[in-house]
Amino acid sequence: MRARVPANSPGVVRRLLDALYLGAGLAAAGFTVAILVIIVLQMAARWSGIAFPGSTDYAGYCMASASFLAFAHALNRGAHIRVGLLLNVLGPRRRLGEAWCFGIGSALGVYFAYYAVKAVYWSYRLNDISQGQDATPLWVPQLGMAVGAVVFAIALLDHLVRVIRTGDPGIVSETADQAHAE
Repeated sequence: MRARVPANSPGVVRRLLDALYLGAGLAAAGFTVAILVIIVLQMAARWSGIAFPGSTDYAGYCMASASFLAFAHALNRGAHIRVGLLLNVLGPRRRLGEAWCFGIGSALGVYFAYYAVKAVYWSYRLNDISQGQDATPLWVPQLGMAVGAVVFAIALLDHLVRVIRTGDPGIVSETADQAHAE
């Protein structure tokens, strides 16, 4: 006999997706802390007369990874700029407008994720090395960007499906509805 799941409890897939978005957000926070550590180490190295080659490159790599990994989490929290004013004007056709916006966003997100993964693949295959002093294999810093792009594409598709099925994009934020007051 199967246990009944309450109608208002989130399913396994929903919990996994939310955990994926939160994990990407935590990884973005980790890369942000890594930027701070690199900058502090760079300052300490400069004060002590020690060379820290490639530190600015490493900080840039961390910045790109932090940015892309934060996209999905920011979308779920309503931190992305949306077209709320226009969607509010649509009234009963808001669901259609939301679906159109998430459809275009999903197409662009999947397109970008595909090429981000492809760039990592070719950088690895060609053993592409950065031209800075660090001589880092480029697929390593590109990996954070590609993972973030893939997670963001998944988030956009997730919200598209939610809008089509329920009419609600599922963006949980106090800021998502501030467009009503502005």
